[in-house]
Amino acid sequence: MASNRTWNDEDKFWRSSFSSRPYAAGGTYEEFQPGYRYGFESGAHHMGRSWNDVEPDLRAGYDKYQFRGNSAWDHIKDAVRDAWHRVTGQKDLDADRMSESNVSNISRGKTL
Repeated sequence: MASNRTWNDEDKFWRSSFSSRPYAAGGTYEEFQPGYRYGFESGAHHMGRSWNDVEPDLRAGYDKYQFRGNSAWDHIKDAVRDAWHRVTGQKDLDADRMSESNVSNISRGKTL
């Protein structure tokens, strides 16, 4: 858990590692940075809740989030989830090694 980390610590981490994430292929850090920040801040406020429980609330709140930038939820949600998992210590899937289509199939109960 990241109880003693600050956004500046997280920003440095994500800036140096975002390009290794499958959802970030071909993107820039500036595209995903709002999602990392939102996931970091939200994870710290919703400790004890799972991603699946909180994702609808985060989706609804993202449009009002002050650091949102130009990234729409569907484009940014994997970055939010990544940062959420880092803060909360939870991990519902090993999404770092999976493509979005594989993650979607598993969430629907399909085997790979």
